[in-house]
Amino acid sequence: MRVITATAVALALAALAGGGTSATATPTAYRQTVDGFWRMDGYGTVLAIRNGTFQEFQTTAVSCIEGDSARRTGPGTYTTPDGTVITVRTQGHRDHASMRADGSVGDRKLRRIGELPEACTRPGDGGPLAAFDVFWQSFEENYPFFSAKGIDWHAVREQYRPKVDAKTTEDELFDVFSDMVRPLHDAHVAVQHGDSVFAQVRPGTTVPTGELDTKVKKFIVERDLKDARNLQEFADGRITYADLPGGQGYLRISGFGGYAGEDTSYAAQLAELDKALDTALGKDRPRRLKGLIIDLRINGGGSDALGINIAGRLTDNPYAAYAKRARNDPADPTRHTRPQPAYVLPAHGPRYTGPIAVLTGGSTFSAGETFTQALMDRPGRTVRIGQPTQGVFSDVMVRELPNGMSAFLPNEEFLTSSGRTFDGTGIPPHLTEPVFTKEEFDRKKDSAFDRAVSVLRNHGGSGG
Repeated sequence: MRVITATAVALALAALAGGGTSATATPTAYRQTVDGFWRMDGYGTVLAIRNGTFQEFQTTAVSCIEGDSARRTGPGTYTTPDGTVITVRTQGHRDHASMRADGSVGDRKLRRIGELPEACTRPGDGGPLAAFDVFWQSFEENYPFFSAKGIDWHAVREQYRPKVDAKTTEDELFDVFSDMVRPLHDAHVAVQHGDSVFAQVRPGTTVPTGELDTKVKKFIVERDLKDARNLQEFADGRITYADLPGGQGYLRISGFGGYAGEDTSYAAQLAELDKALDTALGKDRPRRLKGLIIDLRINGGGSDALGINIAGRLTDNPYAAYAKRARNDPADPTRHTRPQPAYVLPAHGPRYTGPIAVLTGGSTFSAGETFTQALMDRPGRTVRIGQPTQGVFSDVMVRELPNGMSAFLPNEEFLTSSGRTFDGTGIPPHLTEPVFTKEEFDRKKDSAFDRAVSVLRNHGGSGG
């Protein structure tokens, strides 16, 4: 199963282009327990697990389309061709199980069913109208934010379905689908047709591209860190640390992944992250620091679990980061899976527990946002400075269409301890400052960074 963890779709698509080998020592009793057909709570998915193979079927009321597959690589573990490890475990009863993909926070509940739905056992229509219906139905059953965004999805169907007939070309259909989702302004929504991708961000914000990251990093090193000591880069350049002249530390994170070169496995990412943090927070630095700036202003997202691991370096006490739930009633957008809490546990490695200033902006995407959210209830003083984050938190569902096109959409919400979500609007700062505007670049200013230094120097942080 392709599980695109919280990340900007426009960037995640670029990463979608050695599978594992089938294990032979799995006990027969365990194999009998997990083998069979399963329906997932939410996510519009049915699974077939048989003879060492894990097969996904993406279902709606009008379709069943074969999705990704994986091969068994250990007891209860399956590995996809792109290296994602999926773990399936029964939960106290042979008819109840859970599934977890590495790099994702939380698991997905499974209920055993007797057989595949009939639609999964026969060929489907691959014509333009069928593709339209599957596209519309996928959003109808899974997208959580139509009401919040003021979109009447049924009216959208009435407007656009008459534009499609048996002679509609794939290019024309791509344009129709793009027009249908354009008003959502959701960076976790995309349409893909071959090399063509439609995706967009919240108005007034910028996609955190590699080019922007390079430009900003150069600006920061030359302007903000010109007098810093111990400037170091880690994790393929995605993490930067420096000691500032006033005694504060500066930690820049441009993504939650891409740390280990060609090795995209979660284990490799976590190993590189731990290596970086062991060095950045090692020796007696946490004791000496008078504050820590964490710069997330250009962050394309990635693995939520890596963010939870970083948060574990910033506390001596366990606490709840957030709770995660998904739509699970195709006919009722107000119904969800039971919220699953995600907890921050103190890490075994070096930790810093003093005041923190978190820099955010409209180019703080996805896992950058879930990490920001994970620090909201952090014990200790934490202040957010800059601009609101992008406003996309969910993992991204990949929906294959019967004509070979693909749709990408969110179906989850991340809840604060009070039940609030920040989808669409983003997480607001405590202290508002411009972030990498043309004027700031032209005048060689970095108001958010300067404010963070001042706050940590004079007050040691505030807010929460």
